[in-house]
Amino acid sequence: MKPTVEKNKILLVLLLILNINNQLCDSFSILPILKTSSINRSSLTMTKDNDRARRERDLEEMMGDNWRVFRAKLIAQEQEDVKNAMKDHSCCDLEDENCSEEERRHNRLGNLFASAISSIFAGNDKSSSSGSTLAKDKEDISIFNGKNVGLPVSGSLEDPFASEEEIVAVSPQYCHQFKFDKHRWAHPISHVEPGCVLIANEKLGGVFHQTIFLIIDHNEADGSTGVCINRPLPGNLLKVASETNDSTLDLSLKITFNTATVSYGGPVMQGDYSILHGYGEVDGAKKVSPGIFIGGSRQLMGEVRNNRLNPSETLFIKGHAAWIPSQLSREVSKGVWYTASVSPDFILRYAGAPVCEEDNTKDLWSDILTCMGGKYADIAEEYAGRGDKRMSYKK
Repeated sequence: MKPTVEKNKILLVLLLILNINNQLCDSFSILPILKTSSINRSSLTMTKDNDRARRERDLEEMMGDNWRVFRAKLIAQEQEDVKNAMKDHSCCDLEDENCSEEERRHNRLGNLFASAISSIFAGNDKSSSSGSTLAKDKEDISIFNGKNVGLPVSGSLEDPFASEEEIVAVSPQYCHQFKFDKHRWAHPISHVEPGCVLIANEKLGGVFHQTIFLIIDHNEADGSTGVCINRPLPGNLLKVASETNDSTLDLSLKITFNTATVSYGGPVMQGDYSILHGYGEVDGAKKVSPGIFIGGSRQLMGEVRNNRLNPSETLFIKGHAAWIPSQLSREVSKGVWYTASVSPDFILRYAGAPVCEEDNTKDLWSDILTCMGGKYADIAEEYAGRGDKRMSYKK
């Protein structure tokens, strides 16, 4: 009797392991022990897969697992520090004997924070004075002589395990000193990366005038692809797709997403459509950046039919743009595009993202530039005016 019980226990454990592996590795395969119809089984697992994609997106947002937001916070903090330094003329120098220990500590942390930001975003500064070089040589010699090894040095961090780059994370001095708006943030970056946006130079004319392109793929060896996200076409998906004779969109998608907005995506393959959304990385979708996904229309169609997704929370993009290897980098270096990292709500402006009073809902180009501040805000103020809705799909 006992061998039979033990055998049954082993079989039960194996079934549980197989079921877990099945869920993790292939959401569409069904164990033969389920006695439902093939259609119901497929529908059930597809729903579970979509639920998992949605939960993963929500969990990522809840956990703050977004390095772009972390980078944006660092830059925002740096800008805030610069403003405060300009306003505060009473700040004492580290060499001033009248400074209190608290003021010295505050300035020292500020200097460390500034150098950390510079090292992250501006690269390593190889220039140094001869005095600092000699001091470093002496320090190296003392290390190999066994002196000062394992001992704190002047100006070191209070946390012995924190690097300069981590000072903003470990020091309460810089926690919660400024309000970071997750809805509205944008800052320039010095390079092209998937998930960033290209902002057309104010002098760029033609069909690309004041456009915003979301970079989907970027590789110097293979080239780049992107889609325009601020050229909504008149009418909804059903109207646009029905009145253009070059559309390859399936009829079921037209009907299901009939009220979805359509945007001109670029001059390449304008008969093809892509779906941009923030629902999650469902089957067939590509994660462009945290909270931003493209593709997966078949899975999303089921979510719409089950009233779990509103068609207005998607943006269908007609066509795309493509660059051969090194072409986009050359255009950026010549000033054709401004490269920036922006919040998901900016990218999903025409895909149901929430808006507030501060948003310029009619002109995404100027809205992002204004949010970037500085010279970019000046450009937006001088050249804005035409708005996003300026294109027609009719030939």
